Order: sequence, then structure tokens, then C-alpha cells
Amino acid sequence: MTSLIAEPSLLALDISEFVPHRAPMILIDNLLEHQPDTLLTAIHISQSSAYFDSIINGVPNYVGIEYMAQSIAALAGVEAKLVGDKVRVGFLLGSRKLQMHIDHFELGQTYHTKVSRLYQEPSGLAVFDCHIYHQDQVVASANVNVFQPQDTQAYINDNQLEHSASK
Repeated sequence: MTSLIAEPSLLALDISEFVPHRAPMILIDNLLEHQPDTLLTAIHISQSSAYFDSIINGVPNYVGIEYMAQSIAALAGVEAKLVGDKVRVGFLLGSRKLQMHIDHFELGQTYHTKVSRLYQEPSGLAVFDCHIYHQDQVVASANVNVFQPQDTQAYINDNQLEHSASK
């Protein structure tokens, strides 16, 4: 967490600079606006969008939770860049109050996802208020729980040891 605000030139960098994914699994297209604890992103739905379904001529609404999660990851990436830290992997733990007001994200449309940190523990556990907008109308919302350990590899190794010991 930082109280610094990202300059437009930072936000203009490729999304892969902020989200620890590779194409085609990077689902958000642009970082639009950063404020402390908040990020606004854009998703443009095209036929080449991940999870595009030609039968519904769009992307199913359930992919919205991943739009939210990747926007949270991008916020963590922006904050890391602002303090000269490395971009780290995080984990989507779950959501509460998930509401989808549309059946799918329509071909040719742009959607904006706004994520705002409500709470974060020093351990890396955090809760975000997330909204997806289409033309200023909320089309999806949720409180999303995430976890970003300081040392991802140590966390994975510890969990593998615990899993092996429980067998």
C-alpha cells in the first residue's frame, strides 16, 4: 500500500508489467486511473477476447470475477512499481456479495472495472470492493478476498510440505 499516485506514463505501460500473467490469460486491456488503494481498468470485448463465445456473441458474465481479480493484481503491480518493488503473484481466495446484472459482456463494448482496497493485513490478506461498469451503469459487483504473500515460492513450498505431511 502506498499513498503515491501513478503518473499517466506509468499507467500507459503494457499490462504485463503489472500483472504476473502471460497472454492470452491477461484479460484487462488498459489501466485508466490510479488513486491510493484504488485502480480503474478497461476491458474491450472482441472476438479475440479470452473466453469469447460466438454463441452468445460475447464473454460469459462469470469471467467478471477474473476481471476484478486481475484489476486487483494490476493495482498491486502499480503499487509495487511506485516503490521500486517487484510484481508478485497473488491468490484469489473468494468473493462475497457477488452480483451479476448482465448475462454476458457484449462484443464491441468496453467495460470499466474499479477496485478499491477496503482492508489489508500485514500478512497480505486483503478485501476489495469491486465494480464493473458499462457506460456508468454497474453491471457486476463483489467484495473480493485475495492473498499476496511476501515470498510466493516459500508460501507454495510450505503448503506443499503441509499437504505431503497430511497424506
